[in-house]
Amino acid sequence: MDTQTLIYIFVGITFSLYIGIAIWSRAGSTKEFYVAGGGVNPVVNGMATAADWMSAASFISMAGILAFAGYDGSVYLMGWTGGFVMLALLLAPYLRKFGQFTVPDFIGTRYYSKAARVVAVICLIFISFTYIAGQMRGVGIVFSRFLDVDITMGVIIGMGIVFIYAVLGGMKGITYTQVAQYCVLIFAYMVPAFFLSFLITGTPIPQIGLGSEVADGSGMSVLQKLDSVLVDLGFTAYTDGSKSMIDVFCITLALMVGTAGLPHVIVRFFTVPKASDARKSAGWALIFIALLYTTAPAIGAFGMLNFVDKVDDTAYSEVDEFFPMWEGNGLLAFQDKNGDGVMQYRPGAAFEGSPEYTGETGPSGERLLSNTPNADSANEVYVDRDIMVLANPEIANLPGWVIALMAAGGLAAALSTAAGLLLVISSSVSHDLLKSTFAPNISAKSELLAARIAATAAICVAGYLGIYPPGWVAQVVAFAFGLAASSLFPAIFMGIFFKSMNKEGAIAGMVSGLVFTFSYILYFKLLDPAANTAENWLFGISPEGIGVIGMLINFGIAIAVASVTKSTPADIRKLVDSIRVPRGAGEAHAH
Repeated sequence: MDTQTLIYIFVGITFSLYIGIAIWSRAGSTKEFYVAGGGVNPVVNGMATAADWMSAASFISMAGILAFAGYDGSVYLMGWTGGFVMLALLLAPYLRKFGQFTVPDFIGTRYYSKAARVVAVICLIFISFTYIAGQMRGVGIVFSRFLDVDITMGVIIGMGIVFIYAVLGGMKGITYTQVAQYCVLIFAYMVPAFFLSFLITGTPIPQIGLGSEVADGSGMSVLQKLDSVLVDLGFTAYTDGSKSMIDVFCITLALMVGTAGLPHVIVRFFTVPKASDARKSAGWALIFIALLYTTAPAIGAFGMLNFVDKVDDTAYSEVDEFFPMWEGNGLLAFQDKNGDGVMQYRPGAAFEGSPEYTGETGPSGERLLSNTPNADSANEVYVDRDIMVLANPEIANLPGWVIALMAAGGLAAALSTAAGLLLVISSSVSHDLLKSTFAPNISAKSELLAARIAATAAICVAGYLGIYPPGWVAQVVAFAFGLAASSLFPAIFMGIFFKSMNKEGAIAGMVSGLVFTFSYILYFKLLDPAANTAENWLFGISPEGIGVIGMLINFGIAIAVASVTKSTPADIRKLVDSIRVPRGAGEAHAH
């Protein structure tokens, strides 16, 4: 059976499974739609949380970042996994004990203010939409390469699948669908890793293989070999970092705190029966996530070794089939600058901007692209870092069923997170804006209908952003963590641990933190990208890490404003006490 047929079979089976689960677990009430009825087992919830969290960015991009950034990419591993420890210890059990449906629900009730709730909704929707656009684009890319449809059609198919299980099933449908998606994505991620580790080092376990000797008789370890290969080509050694200590610290902390403030992750801890289960869920989620995250460094290193070996100093006419296959999507490209027909992979951009295949062929048989070659660089090979995981099985000439499994896993990762984000957006509109703010007398049936309409609208907007991504989307998606760190996290943290924090302080803190962080990112990433250098950064902190400063501004302004305004009402102080008292932790506070 050929690879393309296997891909259709694998993807078709997994999609049928997701839709079948959604129909079986259809939500019949607002509680089932928002928090899956609040009775999900901690292990099941941990697996669903892992799938919700491990988006296309984790599955597709994580190892790609490590493959090309080397040591500097380690901040993502440390930040994203460390954030779950913070979430488990500081937020999850207390938010579950509070017993509401959403993050704005907590903020609106804790700070006894509709204005605070609306500000939280704005922060949440902004963070979620910047995040989700990248997921839908990821779906389109995977479809376009593996199912032989264009990116637009791929996004539309993905929208249809998400519509069925997010709008019909709500959180109940999404939870059990995400369990299935986790199983698919982790199997798809690990199987090629076992193959690659065995082929390169003779050791099948990738975590061990990364520290083992390369099985080529050189006597060098994987990282020594990679350092040697890259330095010979003119690149920086794989194990050398270029970032300053303060920037590494701030990026890692921003990712940690941002993880603990991401609304689609936090809402998962409202779905378990009691507060202690929320902590257990976070622990299980960390174990399930660690399977992928401890494998990613090995995949990144193995992938880069394989890629350089197969591409550099290879005649284009003799390169393996994977190269022209990915060229058709504009994600790999060769431009024969010196006319020798041999590919040279060197530092620097091969092209001015991102290339796009024109359908024409060059003198050496290479596929010509719309963007002109960069005359200042000797590099003749363009490679999009996001293809490293998806293309790994093909680069290594693994069996067709492994390639098909990779296609199903990439789609599972992107769709699981997209569904979680869409539910957060829809519940914020129906529950926080309508039921809790502007239409308090709405019936439960009408609220559920509004949630489904909001989810449908959100899917359409997300799909549009996936098909026609405006320039800012690709640049801002990575900064959703900084925005969450500077806006929602301090308000949630102080709401639990600072009884004296009042509504005026919380609102002033959220607005100031969000405005500062967004302005800093906007300036360096969009308004004046040329100024985006360490010399111009505040305290030497890059836009990726500036959420830490935004968080400190949020804390500082919130505390200052709270100290000169009316104190927190007595009933709210009692509410905070009840959240933090261990006794009776299984019961949500009634109010």
